[in-house]
Amino acid sequence: MVECDLLIHSAAQLLTLAGGPRRGAQLGALGLVADGAVAVRAGRIVRAGPTAEVRAQVRARAELDARGRVVLPGFVDPHTHAVWAGDRAHEFEQRLAGATYMELMAAGGGIMSTVRQTRAAGLDQLVAETRPRLRRMLAHGTTTLEAKTGYGLELDAELRQLDALEQLAAEGPWTLVPTFLPAHAVPAEYAGRADAYVDLVVDTLLPAAAARLPRWAARNLPVFCDVFCEDGAFTVAQARRVLERARDLGFGLKVHADEFVGLGGTALAVELGAASADHLVYTPEADIAALGQGATVAVGLPGTPFGLAQSDYTPAQKIIAAGGVLALASDLNPGTTWCENMQMVLALACRYMKLTPSQAIAAATINAARAVRLEAEVGSLEPGKQADLLVLAVGDYRQLGYRYGGNLVQTVIKAGRVVVENAPAGA
Repeated sequence: MVECDLLIHSAAQLLTLAGGPRRGAQLGALGLVADGAVAVRAGRIVRAGPTAEVRAQVRARAELDARGRVVLPGFVDPHTHAVWAGDRAHEFEQRLAGATYMELMAAGGGIMSTVRQTRAAGLDQLVAETRPRLRRMLAHGTTTLEAKTGYGLELDAELRQLDALEQLAAEGPWTLVPTFLPAHAVPAEYAGRADAYVDLVVDTLLPAAAARLPRWAARNLPVFCDVFCEDGAFTVAQARRVLERARDLGFGLKVHADEFVGLGGTALAVELGAASADHLVYTPEADIAALGQGATVAVGLPGTPFGLAQSDYTPAQKIIAAGGVLALASDLNPGTTWCENMQMVLALACRYMKLTPSQAIAAATINAARAVRLEAEVGSLEPGKQADLLVLAVGDYRQLGYRYGGNLVQTVIKAGRVVVENAPAGA
């Protein structure tokens, strides 16, 4: 008999997502076990399978009866801009009156509006404004998230965002993966001089951030560098400079690409072996084919076109048909999609990316874990992995995606410990 700290048993449906990231048509394979159980010891999964089998193998100090409910891995959100100061509610009103996102950026708003507010905020303010967002994400089932800088666009403010991320990562109970995004936009003081700003990023900002990589390595967490390769932001050539320098300094790579125009950022991401290429609304057919052949994860952010009231979304079906690895993320940010609920992201993906609930769940768990290179640690319920689990208040996984705007998560377990107990939502 194996001694364990916690046995979650009798789940109507246990979704293990065992077997690694899903490519192409395998996306919806959930590893579903009826009347399932998970045994946990020292924060790790030691057994997962049918309740009768697991019970016969373990002796538990505590039990959680999941009868009539779904148990699945905690959501992994692999693309957020969670650290910022202030808001842009006034721009939401302007967009409703007809202004476009790119028009607001050209007028000094958009990302630069948040940059001004974030530059003016001290470390304590950044942490204090971000912490409640992370708590709400956790309450809705996100146990692991990526979070970017990119609202500083100068040395001190970018490093201050990294400091905020480090402090919040230490607080937990979430797992927080940092991404350095100094090439999020060309700051106002470099207007018309994008190449000069790229020089600053390559020569000064990236080396300064790289000096902090050992601190994250001590937590066994990757650190990424991202770049916004987009019309009005950075060209493919400029993005290449940033990414190649970041790779040489020890960062993992990510790319914002094809949100408004297909410039070739996705092909660049695949060529450089980036962990992910994100947004991918207007991705050229050749780049979609490249995703099917490469290791780069395609991350769809359906909250963003929804937030912008746009009709075009990530072409999920083409990516699946090409054999790509598709993930989902919230893109939580103050300008286009202030959404802290991955359940809502799944609902949008089902409606506008035409994913089934099973595909959306896999895209938000094991495939999303792959997008932050943590698929060996989280994203599925398998022996040896960290025990990050959700217990839903319903007995059928298809309620995820079908229902939206509320919270179906009843219990959140992080590293084997109950960290959230929501009021029962009812079936």
